[in-house]
Amino acid sequence: MSFDLGGKVCVVTGALGLLGREFCRALAEAGGRVVPTDLDHTACADRGGHGADITKPESVTALRDAVIARHGRIDVLVNCAAIDEKPESPATAARDSMMENYALERFRRSLETNVLGTFLCSQILGSEMAARRSGSIVNIASTYGLVAPDQSIYRRPDGTQPFYKSPAYPTTKAAVLGFTRYLAAYWGAAGVRVNALSPGGVENGQDPSFVENYRARTPLGRMAQPTDYAGAIVFLAADASRYMTGANLVVDGGWTAW
Repeated sequence: MSFDLGGKVCVVTGALGLLGREFCRALAEAGGRVVPTDLDHTACADRGGHGADITKPESVTALRDAVIARHGRIDVLVNCAAIDEKPESPATAARDSMMENYALERFRRSLETNVLGTFLCSQILGSEMAARRSGSIVNIASTYGLVAPDQSIYRRPDGTQPFYKSPAYPTTKAAVLGFTRYLAAYWGAAGVRVNALSPGGVENGQDPSFVENYRARTPLGRMAQPTDYAGAIVFLAADASRYMTGANLVVDGGWTAW
């Protein structure tokens, strides 16, 4: 059972993001031919990829056609693109992020990217895999697709709550897990494996009090580094996981263990 991707063509959405960049690097180091995709076409093209808006069918279709024209096939799809909202205005963030006040348009925007985008990429690119009767789709979910956000970790030492984790992110990531199971069952006979990876929080310049709260809430006592997910993404993409489908690989430092 090999972790060597052996030239497999790997499309990674959200490739310019924190985890997306790391996934691209890990897959390339494992021998994959990586096609990064994100909204910025120029930045993707500079990295050997192709830009796309994953919420628009015509854009995803153009991405598929470009990959097929250049590489002849698609072997791996990593659905990483997602909206994980950050506070826009510190003065109103706490009020605006509360469930009671959360804007419908913000909820809809997350649904379109996190759920509809995952659906469209799987439908349009995954159909190529199903036609060839081979492939691996990895949907990036989250621990918040499994458990509710602990709002207290966002609280400052003085007791103030600068913002609340929104209702949109956990809802959409739970939907990704349901879609993963659906697609695994639907395309199993076609030789396409579909699994999810649920990462924990990644340290990325957050407020020190939040980082400390997160560490205290995690059995391993720290937030993740982006490199902590390299082995998991390669495992799910490669033949090493060839008898694995419809599963959710949780890599969270033990966050969901208690």
